[in-house]
Amino acid sequence: MNYENDNRVVLTLDAGGTNFVFVAMKGGKQLGESVRLPSESKDLDKSIANMKEGFRRLIGQIGEKPAAISFAFPGPADYPNGIIYNVGNLPAFAGGVALADVLKDEFGVPVFINNDGDLFVYGEAIAGFLPYVNKKLEEAGSSKRYKKLFGVTLGTGFGGGLVADGELYIGDNSNATEVWLLQNGLHPDCIAEEGACIRAVQKAYARRIGAQDYAALSPKDIEDIALGKLEGDRQAAVEAYEEMGHVMGDALSTAATLFDSLIVIGGGLSYGHRLFMNSILKRMNGTIKKYDGTVLPRLAQKAYNLEDEGELAEFVKGSEKKIKVYGSDREVVFDPVKRIGIGVSKLGTSEAVAVGAYAFALHKIDSQK
Repeated sequence: MNYENDNRVVLTLDAGGTNFVFVAMKGGKQLGESVRLPSESKDLDKSIANMKEGFRRLIGQIGEKPAAISFAFPGPADYPNGIIYNVGNLPAFAGGVALADVLKDEFGVPVFINNDGDLFVYGEAIAGFLPYVNKKLEEAGSSKRYKKLFGVTLGTGFGGGLVADGELYIGDNSNATEVWLLQNGLHPDCIAEEGACIRAVQKAYARRIGAQDYAALSPKDIEDIALGKLEGDRQAAVEAYEEMGHVMGDALSTAATLFDSLIVIGGGLSYGHRLFMNSILKRMNGTIKKYDGTVLPRLAQKAYNLEDEGELAEFVKGSEKKIKVYGSDREVVFDPVKRIGIGVSKLGTSEAVAVGAYAFALHKIDSQK
C-alpha cells in the first residue's frame, strides 16, 4: 500500500478535549497549515460548529473538494457507523452522536472515524515501523518478511491496535485490542492501564520517595532523574520505569500469544524506552508454569529489542538453513527461529495517526470501487 504519489486530499482531525487540530493530507504528507479551534467539549452545538468550521477553512486553503474526511476520535464509539457516545473528555458527545453522518451531510464526501490507537498502528504499518523492519531484513539478505503489526500507545492511557495483511482489525463491536483492560501483572485484581501510563510512572516514583503529590513531577522529569540529568532519587526513578515495563511485559506477552506479530510502542512515554524495554523483554522471554510445576517459556517465540543494535542485528540475521525435499534433489530455505521484534514509533505518534487516517480513507474508497 503506497500513497506517496496519490494526488487525492484527505482532511484529518486531532480531536482533543481542549482543541481540535485540522490538517489536510496529500501524498501522505501535510498540505498547507493546520487549523486549530477550541473543541467546546461541553457544548454539542458549538463543538460541531467548530468542527465544520475547521474543515471549511482547510477546504478554503487547498482550493479543492477533498476525497474524504478521516480522523481519530476518543472512544467508545461505533466506528464503522461513525457514531460517538460516552466520551470522557468530550462530554458534549455523550449519549450518542452520528458524527460521520453530520459531516457527510455537510461536505458531501465519505467520512471515516477510528480509534487513535488503531490509526497509530495503521500509520506505522503503512509508512513506519513495519516497512522499516522489513527493509532491515531485506538488507540483511533474509527471506523473512512480516505482514502484521500490533502496537500500543503510552500516555494518559494505554491503548492498542492491530493491522493484519494491510487491514485494520477492529473487531465485531469496534472493541478489539482494548489492552488497557488486560490483567495487571503486578496487581492481578487491577487493569493493566493502572501500571502502564503517565500516572503509573508518577505514582511509582512518588511512592518510593514518600511524596504525597504524585503529579509534582512529570514522567520526563522522572526520566531525566533516572538518566542523571536532573537531581532526585535516581534509583527510585529507574525502578518506577522498570515497574511499568513489568506490567507492559505481561500485557504484551498476552498480545504476542494471540497476534504473533511485530510490536510497536508509541505515545509520550515511548521516548523513555531505554528505561523500560529491558523490563518488558525480561517478562516476555521469561517463564511460566504448569500446575505440576513444569517450567515453560512464556512465549513460543523469542522477543527482541529492535532499538538495541546488537539485538536488531541478531533478529534480522535469523537462522536460515537449507533442507532437502525428501525424495528429490531440491532444497528449500527454512528458518526454525520463531521471533518477534519490539521497537518504538518511526514516524512519531501524531504523524502516524495522521498517516493512518489518510491511508485508511483512501484504502476504503479504493476497496469500494
